[in-house]
Amino acid sequence: MTQEAHGEPTTRNDDAQDPHAAGHEAGREAGREAAEPQTTEAPERPEARLERAVRAAEQALIEFEIAVETFRVEVENFSRLHHQKLGPMYARLDELDAQIAEATAARTGDPEDRRKADEARAVVMPMPGVEELFHDWMDSDGLSPEASAMLTGQSVQPPKRVRPTEEARKLYRELARKAHPDLAQDEAERGRRDEFITRVNAAYGRGDVDQLRALAQEWAAGPVPEEQQPERDELYARLEWLSQRKELLSVIAQELEDSAIGSMLRMAPEDPDRLLEEIAEQLLARVSEREADLAKLVQ
Repeated sequence: MTQEAHGEPTTRNDDAQDPHAAGHEAGREAGREAAEPQTTEAPERPEARLERAVRAAEQALIEFEIAVETFRVEVENFSRLHHQKLGPMYARLDELDAQIAEATAARTGDPEDRRKADEARAVVMPMPGVEELFHDWMDSDGLSPEASAMLTGQSVQPPKRVRPTEEARKLYRELARKAHPDLAQDEAERGRRDEFITRVNAAYGRGDVDQLRALAQEWAAGPVPEEQQPERDELYARLEWLSQRKELLSVIAQELEDSAIGSMLRMAPEDPDRLLEEIAEQLLARVSEREADLAKLVQ
């Protein structure tokens, strides 16, 4: 019995106090249980646990690929913007160094100074080697956008920033998680995803938020692939492939980090665009110093 409130009488369940009523209720319950079918959970497929492990490995690999691709875009954008914005300053410094060396040689008449002047002038107009001829024509996906534009006659949008905006980064991560080729169930689906994610990467590299939004709408309106239940051997093969893919990505990530541009980016992980501005300020100061030195020599 339960005391409902102080000073109030306890309430009773009369059926519970009457053995006959309790017997009738038990009979009714038994009848209901006999009339209703018993529901039992279907046993879990033997491959279900392995399949969950594969899905977890897929998601982990995709997150790693997103991080690597994000850094690769920043490295390539930094390289292009560095060349575009700072290239003229480096060229101006080389020209000033050559003029200073030539003015010094003209003053002294020293053969050693003449040799140094010739070397400085050779830096300004070098004879290109094979790698230099193809510099800026190739990136990690083949022909660079600039090279493709020259060959096809199309215009190209250079990146505006080293690091795309936060909105662009968010859209890119969402699209990569949904449309990544590693989630394909068959070759036809992989081909569709490969083509789509190539366009996603290109839009992200340019920081094109409008294009990323359009791609998100396109993917949402596209076909939904049918879920498949792979066999045990297929799941083990999938795990092996994922492991190999992660090893390859680890090598690529290390190469990016060890590159000259990657090392520079690690100096400014929070704001790589500001790093370009700082380098430009330093180069401008060096140009001013060289111009002052040359003015003294030619007076």
